[in-house]
Amino acid sequence: MNGPDKWDGRELPGGPGERPRIPSPRSAAEDHGPLPDAPPAPVCDPSSGSGAVDSPREPEAEPVTAPATAPLPLPAPAPPHRILKSLLGAWALSACSAEETAAVEEHLTDCASCADEALRLRGAVGLLHPADSLDLDPLLRSRVLEGCLGRRPARIPVPEWAAPYDAETAKLDALLRDMGEAEWRAPVRLRWFEGERPVERETTVAGVMGHLMAVDGLVATALGLPDPLGTAAPPGTPNPLIRTETLWRAADEEESPLTTHGPWRDQSYALIRQVSFAGGKVAELSVPYGDFSLALRDSFLDRAFECWVHAGDIAEAVDYPYEAPAAGHLHRMVDLAARLLPSALADRRRAGLASPPQRLVEAGAPGRTLHLEVEGNGGGHWYIALDSPAALGTPDRTVAHIALDSAEFCQLAAGHISPEEAAAGQHGERDAIRDVLFATASLSRI
Repeated sequence: MNGPDKWDGRELPGGPGERPRIPSPRSAAEDHGPLPDAPPAPVCDPSSGSGAVDSPREPEAEPVTAPATAPLPLPAPAPPHRILKSLLGAWALSACSAEETAAVEEHLTDCASCADEALRLRGAVGLLHPADSLDLDPLLRSRVLEGCLGRRPARIPVPEWAAPYDAETAKLDALLRDMGEAEWRAPVRLRWFEGERPVERETTVAGVMGHLMAVDGLVATALGLPDPLGTAAPPGTPNPLIRTETLWRAADEEESPLTTHGPWRDQSYALIRQVSFAGGKVAELSVPYGDFSLALRDSFLDRAFECWVHAGDIAEAVDYPYEAPAAGHLHRMVDLAARLLPSALADRRRAGLASPPQRLVEAGAPGRTLHLEVEGNGGGHWYIALDSPAALGTPDRTVAHIALDSAEFCQLAAGHISPEEAAAGQHGERDAIRDVLFATASLSRI
């Protein structure tokens, strides 16, 4: 054996003084898993003289065929009349599918008989629902309709000049739905102005509704609708007071005061529907009121104003809250009153109740003017011709100025306050101011 630091003539690993290390056994090839597959052998092309080796060819891709385009479906034909008529009940209950609803509503624009039937069914459905509570905002219906129509205009929209009447009758209908029979018998004090003095008359809630229905009947007959007085209508020139008293006498024979609610509501619906279908063609139709006439567009504003005023009378009698019209609607009502003032002044002059004109003015020419300023919701500025209804009121001819709150002006025009009670800001000719205030009060009537 060799020395401790040498082994077979070689220096031991680890250096001198260390013991030789024996390497560990090598692992077998099988311990490392299966060997990888050998690559495929190259294929020689016998036709090639060079003996070149061809690489394996990729399989050829199959050609892609574009899918055939399906033909567009043809629109479905409209259902026949009998099918659409049978769907009216489901449509009134909002139980139709979207397609059925669209088909029915398309049909209603062309078929008058089905449109009438649809209105009757919708009215019947309304009777199935519980009465609305006055705790809800009475303007909610108008706001929802305005929002909906703003996004998608109705096929048969309500004319702008009829919208105040539509809104005020809807508000009054909501008030009446919340009242019991005892409240229908509650006393109501009607007030208006005649000549130089205020006038009052006691009636009931039912009597007020009869009055509204009787006077609205003048508009209905002008549009060719049935007269609510029927054969009891007085002959000759229409007169609101005579018509009202005629209906009151007939209503005394009724057992329940509730009998006026349904006919009044149906009449208001019919009026709105009639002018909506007629459009602007009837706006200038004349509606006689006995001593004077109004164009239909102004008559609807007049009826909206009276509906609001008498609804306030009813609400006061039964201790219910009631709100003023929307600002835009109130402005139209104030504008109508301002436009009627020159004629009211002329009527009072003929009756010896107003000071005579200071000078004659040709039609359309500027003349002495009163500046009427109405403040608040629905307010504005109007220039009232003082000397002639046909004269033109202009700012540069202003001789007097009146400032009133819109609510106070409407109370004066309704005859609920006297000209002396109107807290008006006044400046200028005293006679002109007095004449205009009294003329405003004279616009009121039962």
